[in-house]
Amino acid sequence: MAKLYSKSHEWVEVQEGSRARVGVSDYAQKELGDIVFLELPDVGKEFHKAEQFGTIESTKSVSELFLPLAGKIVAVNQAVIDNPALVNQDPEGEGWLVEIEIEDKTQLEELLSPQDYRSFIAQEH
Repeated sequence: MAKLYSKSHEWVEVQEGSRARVGVSDYAQKELGDIVFLELPDVGKEFHKAEQFGTIESTKSVSELFLPLAGKIVAVNQAVIDNPALVNQDPEGEGWLVEIEIEDKTQLEELLSPQDYRSFIAQEH
């Protein structure tokens, strides 16, 4: 399944069943600049859709991360905690942040397709 995007610049990629990976978009990491620190939740923590689940710190600023779907954290990418620059190097691949168990798959319908996300970004500028 292709990645879907939120208007707060996070992406979601459904894995197997109702599991999904979440990260920040390539656009977001370029806007942030060099990522130097990530604060991510513990495995087992549950979040509502659009609830803040962590922070991402760059040399320019600190930004909040919002979960695009309601769900429970089932994995945290230790590699990005150990090496935050992975988010800059491969934001939509190895730089994923968390994996969740999706609470309500119908929420996927509210996210943007890659094409719609590109249009959304273009309108922001």
